[in-house]
Amino acid sequence: MGSQEVSTVDWQGKHVTVAGLGVSGIPAARALRERGALVTVVNDGDDERARAQAAELEALGITVRLGDGATLPPSTELVVTAPGWQPDKPLFLAAAEAGVPVWGDVELAWRLRGDNGRKAAPWLAVTGTNGKTTTVRMLASILEAAGLRTAAVGNIGVSLLDAVLGEREYDVLAVELSSYQLHWAPSLRAHSAAVLNLAPDHLDWHGSMEAYAADKGRVYEGNTVACVYNVADPATEDLVREADVEEGCRAIGFTLGAPSPSQLGVVDGILVDRAFVANRQQQAQELAEVDDVSPPAPHNIANALAAAALARAFGVEPAAVRDGLRAFRPDAHRIEHVADIGEVAYVDDSKATNTHATEASLAAYDSIVWIAGGLAKGATFDELVTGAAKRLRGVVLMGADRALIHEALTRHAPEVPVVDLERTDTGAMSEAVARAAELARPGDTVLLAPACASM
Repeated sequence: MGSQEVSTVDWQGKHVTVAGLGVSGIPAARALRERGALVTVVNDGDDERARAQAAELEALGITVRLGDGATLPPSTELVVTAPGWQPDKPLFLAAAEAGVPVWGDVELAWRLRGDNGRKAAPWLAVTGTNGKTTTVRMLASILEAAGLRTAAVGNIGVSLLDAVLGEREYDVLAVELSSYQLHWAPSLRAHSAAVLNLAPDHLDWHGSMEAYAADKGRVYEGNTVACVYNVADPATEDLVREADVEEGCRAIGFTLGAPSPSQLGVVDGILVDRAFVANRQQQAQELAEVDDVSPPAPHNIANALAAAALARAFGVEPAAVRDGLRAFRPDAHRIEHVADIGEVAYVDDSKATNTHATEASLAAYDSIVWIAGGLAKGATFDELVTGAAKRLRGVVLMGADRALIHEALTRHAPEVPVVDLERTDTGAMSEAVARAAELARPGDTVLLAPACASM
């Protein structure tokens, strides 16, 4: 199927099982029922909230089975799953055995776009281990500055189904996609897409780094204009090489250094484009200044370049790139400057929940009292600590797997003082900040970048 063609499915009387009563499952069930499908929702949980949700859906003629997400209902012709359900669940194994296809919410949205009779808006897609939400929001800001009707949707919290089926018309969508969502989206074909970076994450879900990377790489399949990759992360370029794209689609790199032809990069504090210019061998187009990016930390400049590359692939003028980046402000908890007290800066980067994101966060400051810890999700910390050791004034550890970080600090930064907090009650973070303040000196940054999940 070509990139911008819209597929049509006759839903009337089609038996569809929706897996999960979450933020994607309920809109999917409603949308399918409205189109005449015979919908059964299966859900592992059977609590008060699930029962209330089930009652609302049953009033629409949807069957709901609570407390049994493992069994495939008889007559099922299609399964639509919430993205977080693991591929080895019995429901999916039964579907595979019965030859029943499994779609995610993204696949369903892709298939239903244009279903309301309007022209289907093309998708500019972003994935990667870290930086997805920031990049997608930067991209939406740039597209808005260009006067385009757009929205930041997908894994960012705004349902793709709502975006493609809602009343509002869009010229283009800025779409954040997780590896989970891409796993269940076999026919997605974006206008252009970016893989920002690849680092071990969610390996318990995917089973291996190779499977995780392969799911990320799906975002490039069928791209029509540009596959945007990170020059500093060769694995992202490898995924471009492996992708089956439309004729004429180009590989576009972004780099924090001076760009080669077909790349965007940085020269003397200026973000420049040597990809979408008439003579890329000899020309470079100025897009914005580093100081137009907030905050101008290295990993955030990389996000801005990726967003700019996707916008330029869509034909956006340089001035809109600059204006969009100037207008953008990061979400809370993403390298958010909270306060300056006694010449010490306090920065909240609690969204840095894996080692790759934390490495970028630590690299943004010269002298740091680091607050870290939580649930490690199988991560190791030796490489992270080795790279950051010279920047660490002190470390405050908390959470279930803090010992893993402590052991890495003992091995690679034995001279750095470490405070180990055992408490996990609601006052634990206040004590962590107070202990970090005791370690800090004027000019230091107290940085919350947990490198772990907060469960």
